Amino acid sequence: MKLAYILFDNITWLDLIGVYDSVSRLKGRGYLPDLEWDMCALSSPIADNYGLPMLPTKTGGTLESYDAIIVPGGIGTRTLQHDHDFIVWLRTASKHAYKISICTGSLLLGAAGFLKDKKATTHFLEYETLKDYCREVVTDRIVEDGNIITAGAVASSLDLGLFLCNKWAGAEAAAEIRKRMDYRG
Repeated sequence: MKLAYILFDNITWLDLIGVYDSVSRLKGRGYLPDLEWDMCALSSPIADNYGLPMLPTKTGGTLESYDAIIVPGGIGTRTLQHDHDFIVWLRTASKHAYKISICTGSLLLGAAGFLKDKKATTHFLEYETLKDYCREVVTDRIVEDGNIITAGAVASSLDLGLFLCNKWAGAEAAAEIRKRMDYRG
């Protein structure tokens, strides 16, 4: 399985790191030894709104070779949902790939057209914005509708990571990873 973590300026790093930490343990613990990922962006370096930088491992190109794209949120999503080049880039993901978001990353999935006729969630302060992009806004912490998986506000990133561990490697893997993280949520 090959994942693309989507990076952009003014990202919320916890949205990314919460899911990344959980899912990367699937490889480290031997549950998905062929798991691969790239940190993908259109520019480099990327920084959150406080200035903490990260260098993407892949800049530009297409997202068509990935089995899943994972789109974090952050204040940057408010402008990127209207950024033509960024949205066109997201649309290069395979139609069969999972489209996964945390927090306001769902606004980017929506702007790319992936949420049409789907149920989804986002940060609780952006439910009204999300209504323009999906069939139904759901207030659950994690919402799965076909190959679309969306998670609520920033702290739901850990829950999403464990949800994906369970989905891709089973309950035993998710339980072990939860225990090793000492996550009691």
